[in-house]
Amino acid sequence: MLDSENCITAVLIGAGNRGKDVYGQYALDHPEEIKIVAVAEPHPTRREQFARAHSIPSSHQYNTWEDLLNSKIADAAFICTQDQMHTQPALQALNLGYHVLLEKPMATKLDECILLTKKAEELGQQLRIAHVLRYTNFFKTIYDIIQSGKLGEIITIDHRENVSYWHMAHSFVRGNWGKESTSSPMILAKSCHDLDILYWFLGKEPRNISSFGTLKHFKKENAPEGATKRCLDGCPAAKSCKYYAPRIYIDIIPLLRIAQIGMSGKTSFIANLALEHPHLFEKLKRLIPPFRQVDDYKDWPVSTITEDLSPEGKWDALKHNPYGQCVYFSDNDVVDHQVVIIEFENDTTATFTMHGHSHTEGRTIRIDGTKGTLIGEFLTIGERLTFYDHLSESEEVIIDRKMQLDAASGHGGGDPELINSFIKSLRLGIEEPLTSAKASLESHLMAFAAEEARLTNKVINMEEFRNRFE
Repeated sequence: MLDSENCITAVLIGAGNRGKDVYGQYALDHPEEIKIVAVAEPHPTRREQFARAHSIPSSHQYNTWEDLLNSKIADAAFICTQDQMHTQPALQALNLGYHVLLEKPMATKLDECILLTKKAEELGQQLRIAHVLRYTNFFKTIYDIIQSGKLGEIITIDHRENVSYWHMAHSFVRGNWGKESTSSPMILAKSCHDLDILYWFLGKEPRNISSFGTLKHFKKENAPEGATKRCLDGCPAAKSCKYYAPRIYIDIIPLLRIAQIGMSGKTSFIANLALEHPHLFEKLKRLIPPFRQVDDYKDWPVSTITEDLSPEGKWDALKHNPYGQCVYFSDNDVVDHQVVIIEFENDTTATFTMHGHSHTEGRTIRIDGTKGTLIGEFLTIGERLTFYDHLSESEEVIIDRKMQLDAASGHGGGDPELINSFIKSLRLGIEEPLTSAKASLESHLMAFAAEEARLTNKVINMEEFRNRFE
C-alpha cells in the first residue's frame, strides 16, 4: 500500500491519443494524485511534446518500452501501445513490480490474454483493463437497476454500437485499426467494451455464441465514378462525398453537427452559423475571436493525423498520409458491420450489433424483463434512459442529459473515473476488481468466440471453447 498522503508515480508507454490526451491530461489536471515520471514513445515529436508538458528529464525519455522497463522507477505503468504490442511490455512491467493499467483489448491472441491474467494473479499485481464503460454513470445506472430487481428477470437484451460513418472511416478504414493483420478483429478492437458490459450486467457466462458480418461498403467497387485514390488529387466526387478528407479534418463538419444538435449556448450558435451560413461565418470569424476555434480545432480526430496542426500542416498531412486516402481505395479489411447472438447460461439471450454507418456516434440499448423495459441512448449528443413499468404502464425518465464538453466527458465520464479508481486502489491499498484482468477476460473470450463463429459459420459452445484454452 502506498502512502495515501502522497501522489503515485507512473510511467507511460505510448504517447499517442489515449496516452497523451487521457492519462497524460489527467495527470496534468490532478498533480496532487499522480505524476508521470517517464515516457517511452518512438515518435520523437510526440515524445518531446509529452516530456515537455510533464517536465520529464531527458534521462527518462525513451524510444522503446524495453529501454524504459529495464528497472522499476515508479509505482504504476500505463500501457497505451498499439493492440499487437500490449503483451510483452505488460508482462515485463508486472515482473518488475509495476501495477498496470492496460488499454483494451488486453492482447490480440487469446492465449496471451490468459497468460497476462495468470501472471497478474501469480505476482499479486494489479492489471487493470481500460473497460471504461463500467465506470460511466449511464451504464452503472443500468447495472444498478438490473441488480435491484426493478426489471424482474431479464429475458433479452438488444445492444448496439453505432459507429458514425466518419469515425469508421477515420479509425477503421484509413486509420490504425483498418487491417486485422496489424491490429485485431473489429469485434475485439472496437467492441470488447460492449461484450464486457453484457457479461457484467447479467453476471452469467455465455453458453452459446454465433455471429455474422462482412466488409460490405468500403471497397473499390463502391467508389464514385472517376474517384481518385487520394481526396486531394482532384477527385470529382469531392463535393458530394461525405468521406472527403478536408470535410472531416479541415472543415470538421461532423463535429460541428454534433455541437449543433447536442449542445446549447455559444457553442451551438457558432456551430449552427458555420453549417447553415458558411459565407457569413467566414467573414465574422475574422472579426470575432471565438469563431476562430473552428480553424484552431486541434483535438481528436484532427490531433491524430499529424503532429503539425497548423493549417499548412493539416493540408500537407492529407496530401501524403493515410488520412487523405479515398476510403474506397484504402487497404482496410476489417468488417464494417457485425451481429453477435448470445445465449447465456441462465437462458437470457442477447444480440449485439456493431456497424460503421451511423448518423451519430454512440450506443443504444433495450433490456426487457418480466417486470419492465429499459431503453437507453448513450450518444455523443447526449444520454437518455427510460424505464417502462409493465404493471402500471408508467414511464420514468431516469437520465436525460445533453452532451458535455469538459474533462470529465471522455467516454461519458468513464475515462477519469477509471483512472481515479486505479489511483485510489493504489494509494489506499484497496483493489477494486471492476475491470481487473480476470473480470475482463470473459469479454475477450466472447470476442474471440464470436470471430470464430463468424468465420466458420458455426455456433460456438463456450464450454468447449474454454476447454481448448485451459
